[in-house]
Amino acid sequence: MKYTLSVLVEDEAGVLTRIAGLFARRGFNIESLAVGPAEQKGISRITMVVPGDDRTVEQLTKQLYKLVNILKVDNITEIPCVERELILVKINASTSSRPEILSILQVFRAKVVDLSENLLVLELTGDPGKVAAIQQLLQKFGIIEIARTGKIALTRTSKVNTEFLKSISMEI
Repeated sequence: MKYTLSVLVEDEAGVLTRIAGLFARRGFNIESLAVGPAEQKGISRITMVVPGDDRTVEQLTKQLYKLVNILKVDNITEIPCVERELILVKINASTSSRPEILSILQVFRAKVVDLSENLLVLELTGDPGKVAAIQQLLQKFGIIEIARTGKIALTRTSKVNTEFLKSISMEI
């Protein structure tokens, strides 16, 4: 199973290095990592996706709290969240394939952010499933390059389950 951890840290040099060192020493993998300023000055939020089981994540959380500069660790895997990723994709786009590509982009609300005679650079922001879906659909055109952020997430203040919201939007 994949777990999403939200970690608040003091924004100081070496914090990410210590976290990476902990993961390396313990043999843990990080599938996704996003770091940025949090709501309070001097604090950063690290959102990471890690594979494992409940026991592994519990152990990892305890180990993270032992590190200097770690303020809070939340396992938000089972908590209703707003999750987003950003993907930039450079694809082959001949004149004949562009209409089909543009129709896919319209469905996903993606944007063309750069173009040349035979290439397009596309941008999409969405939940990880949406990002994976457009990436899969664009494969047939020939993906040249991909840059994809890690997942970022905040818990929903409404506590409404994300899957419930998706089911409602599918009915509309």
